[in-house]
Amino acid sequence: MTTTLASTRTKVLQRQGAAVALVVMVAVAWLVFPRFGSLDNVRDLALQGSFLAVIAIGMTFVIITGGIDLSVGSLYALGGVLAAYGSQWGFFTALLLPLAVCGLIGVINGLLIARTSMAPFIVTLASLLFARGLLLVITDEGATTYQIAPDSAFVELGRGTVLGFGYPVFIALVLALLGGLLLNRTNFGQNVFATGGAEQSAVLMGVPVARTKVLVYAMSGTLSGLAGALTAAYLQSGVTVIGVGTELDAISVVVIGGTLLTGGAGTVLGTMIGVGLRTVIQNIINQIGTLDSNFQSVVSGVFLLIVVVLQRILRR
Repeated sequence: MTTTLASTRTKVLQRQGAAVALVVMVAVAWLVFPRFGSLDNVRDLALQGSFLAVIAIGMTFVIITGGIDLSVGSLYALGGVLAAYGSQWGFFTALLLPLAVCGLIGVINGLLIARTSMAPFIVTLASLLFARGLLLVITDEGATTYQIAPDSAFVELGRGTVLGFGYPVFIALVLALLGGLLLNRTNFGQNVFATGGAEQSAVLMGVPVARTKVLVYAMSGTLSGLAGALTAAYLQSGVTVIGVGTELDAISVVVIGGTLLTGGAGTVLGTMIGVGLRTVIQNIINQIGTLDSNFQSVVSGVFLLIVVVLQRILRR
């Protein structure tokens, strides 16, 4: 009986640990900070988390295959600048230009990793530098900031609301739903798990490992570009300084959400919970007021370390 209870407790911690932590943190913040539960604050929290969520969904697929994508932060910034630059030719150019360019860089990442067996860390680090360099070339080393006309239809994509919640929130939720279905209800999702679980065995079983890797990196690049476009629409400009360190934020929320860095296991729902946890931590620190904003990184780092250690212990 005792063994059964211990086993059940371990499974709950493995699968729902981040969700339990999120519920506890929200409950404490709700009681301690009167403004935390206000509708305006909830809307702000949802909007703040939506941009990171879009990037993290793509990162979830990459990490489940056993890879890593360090280029997402630079692609996020590049996507925003390209969207602002393309907005002068209309809504569809503003939206499709960042998706096409960032998606192409993702495809190149995937091809290099899958066809040459180069380490994802090296390939995507090179893409990080390439995308950041391309961003500086387009903006004349940051001296030029492309603005989006206030009457542009593209602005509505970032600032439009339904029931007070911004469009980016609903876009992130729809992408999470589609990502979850893709991961758990399709052959492609099975191939993603098989590639990350045991790559050599997957090859022997006829799983298209190379094609799967190319697709997940293409997805990661495209979603990073989309997040950049949404941010540009919200800010009404292509900001060059965003995205620094975003790749680490994305990796941390994916791991906090239960996806194994070694690959082969993970969920999109867990990633969304990880995004929620990080956003709540940031909001609590902001509401305390006396703490430096950099303390958020300290808390997130400690939390990530605890999660990784727990994952290792629970797998024994």
